[in-house]
Amino acid sequence: MNISQIEHIGIAVKDLKTAIPYYEDVLGLKCYNIEEVADQKVKTAFFKVGEVKIELLEPTSEESAVAKFIEKKGEGVHHIAFRVDNLVDALAECESKGVQLIDKAPRKGAEGLNIAFLHPKSTGSVLTELCEE
Repeated sequence: MNISQIEHIGIAVKDLKTAIPYYEDVLGLKCYNIEEVADQKVKTAFFKVGEVKIELLEPTSEESAVAKFIEKKGEGVHHIAFRVDNLVDALAECESKGVQLIDKAPRKGAEGLNIAFLHPKSTGSVLTELCEE
């Protein structure tokens, strides 16, 4: 698997309107994109720090994985995402090495990326996302 960079760090928040001012007013970052990812039941806000993005994730349903995460662990770092050259091959390689896949095939994520998640039970308790443009 060829990881080219950290694509983004996902941070679970209860409310984007409350969270965004910290990143803009305190850290001096600029939110450049807000979008809803309906199938994941989240609304996202993105900031760039060099080549890496910060993705804020607000649940749009109590049934979303992000809502359940916040209920269980509170707001905070939700996942780390790595950019890969070939997502299908990367998933096959991970599975061949005993990693439990949440997504056995790529799906569409925010910003038009193809994404897939690896289960934290297999990744040192860190929810890991693999992304491909």
